[in-house]
Amino acid sequence: MMKIRLGVNIDHVATVRNARGEKYPSPLRAAILAEKYGADSVTIHLREDRRHIVDQDLSLIKSKLKIPLNLEIAATNEMLKISLKQKPPFICIVPEKRKEITTEGGLNLDFKKNFLKKIIYKLKKNKSRVSLFVEPKKSDIKKAKLLNADCVEIHTGKFCTLVNENKNYKNELDKIKKAVNLGNKIGLEVHAGHGLTYKSASILSKINGIKEFNIGHFLIGESIFVGLSKSIKQFKKIIK
Repeated sequence: MMKIRLGVNIDHVATVRNARGEKYPSPLRAAILAEKYGADSVTIHLREDRRHIVDQDLSLIKSKLKIPLNLEIAATNEMLKISLKQKPPFICIVPEKRKEITTEGGLNLDFKKNFLKKIIYKLKKNKSRVSLFVEPKKSDIKKAKLLNADCVEIHTGKFCTLVNENKNYKNELDKIKKAVNLGNKIGLEVHAGHGLTYKSASILSKINGIKEFNIGHFLIGESIFVGLSKSIKQFKKIIK
């Protein structure tokens, strides 16, 4: 049985640092500790507005980390150039809107489709594994395959919100299950991420075929109270 991987997103360590314009808390330190405590990869999102992770964080973490770095980027020429230079082993292409608080949904795979295909081609040629952040829709899974992505990361935000609010999440869960099954069937590696907590991760971990969970906001928030080691180990226990 294939091991399910945990990617730890440390963006919000940088959010706290940037709130005061200080050099602490250090995202590099968070990345090294995540590695020490059992993370299988570390995720950072280099946004166009640099609201949390900045270019220097990317360079430092990439140079020191021994586990894979998963770099989230928007589909822009600037981010392509940075990614080709830094050569992170994993790249996830995500949508960005300037006024959003966090990533609000999956990529529109029909928007600038040829440009997106070109980016994927160049990143893969540069030896990065490329994932697309998509809604749990069969049509998006098929489009990701046609674009020649290696993986899809299913946006779990709607499902997680329903779980958090104790509302009926069955329809969203069914959508995710169908998307996972199709992804596996057509040869895409399937990941899940966005808004995951202990409870929602536990529910999704029962779906056969999700190879990787990427978790950040709740995990970092929980670590304020219990420590990074315990929050990572609890998620590892849930998804194994």
